[in-house]
Amino acid sequence: METKTQTIPFHVADLGEEEAQAAADVVRSGWLTMGPKTVEFEREFASYIGAKHAIGVNSCTAALHIALEAIGLSQGDEVLVPTTTFTATAEVVVYFKAIPVLVDVDPTTLCIDPIDAERRITSKTRAIIPVHFAGQPCDMDKIQELAARHHLEIIEDAAHSLPASYRGTPVGAISKLTAFSFYATKTMTTGEGGMVTTNDDDLAARMKIMRLHGIGRDAWKRYSSEGSWYYEVLSAGFKYNLTDIQSAIGLVQLTKCTQMRNRREEIALKYNEIFSQCGLLQTPIVLDDRESAWHLYVLRLNLDRLTIGRAEVIERLKQQGIGTSVHFIPLHMHPYYRDSYGYSAEALPVATAEYQRSISLPIYPGMSPDQVTYVTEQVLSIVGSARR
Repeated sequence: METKTQTIPFHVADLGEEEAQAAADVVRSGWLTMGPKTVEFEREFASYIGAKHAIGVNSCTAALHIALEAIGLSQGDEVLVPTTTFTATAEVVVYFKAIPVLVDVDPTTLCIDPIDAERRITSKTRAIIPVHFAGQPCDMDKIQELAARHHLEIIEDAAHSLPASYRGTPVGAISKLTAFSFYATKTMTTGEGGMVTTNDDDLAARMKIMRLHGIGRDAWKRYSSEGSWYYEVLSAGFKYNLTDIQSAIGLVQLTKCTQMRNRREEIALKYNEIFSQCGLLQTPIVLDDRESAWHLYVLRLNLDRLTIGRAEVIERLKQQGIGTSVHFIPLHMHPYYRDSYGYSAEALPVATAEYQRSISLPIYPGMSPDQVTYVTEQVLSIVGSARR
């Protein structure tokens, strides 16, 4: 019996009336920009993660930028960045006229490979930005050992990994600095937005100043009963603040964050159960000492056993109404990084090979069991018909 074609987008944010009401309440309050809701969101987020400070900003890119500024990154410094990531992870390094040094990834987790990272360290290397790919934390023990030996700062890119944990410790409470994303497709969303967590009082104070024009006091207080008109500009900062409308949505999303993560895991485990029985596919593996946020479900094709390539699989899934994506085109394959820093595909062979056979499937809390089944049936039908 032929399966009826469904329409299943790659992602649907889990938003509802509660988020709409929270945003509307802020609009009615008359206070729209950074204010008391943002302070509350920061406090609740820090508590959820188990960090002392959480600093709200308008994107994860901004979070990474002010974190690098806070550690004093300078022109000519080098920062280790996995090539399998979104460009933001590396572009923030370029903001300082510093150099992003691209690193290959582990073939199992697709997270940064600490062994390859160490090979690329020079006297100019200042920091490392591990990216918790697809929601699974990197091998933070090895990264911390590496950083300690070479006196490197660690800034975790946790855009995919809320909530996740490494050896029982939540991501966001492991390293000195961690950057999160609340972009529309992320595990929780404020539409656009981000957060930096830290236990360091001085770094927190610096980032709070730099996220809003370098002004030496919280600008929103100037317009409240406890503030005054007077302020001082202490540094040439940025316009990176989070708004109260976003924060109100974030507060609601935060209460559902664990529940949404658990539903994504249920979907991932169902995918794994079915796809692992097919020798044409490689399912993602979460290592025993860590818990993934399951932001992405990255399925890998055993192309040597198929008569079609990844692009054809994506097109056939599209014809069946299933949205997919690819995470990521490695940075060294993009013209800017290839031409600016002289990378070839052979320079980072694991990332190159794994990219060519990876497909990200829909995985979001609102997916019904029937939709999950439909995705698995279509994937198996497509690859099964193309068996070599």
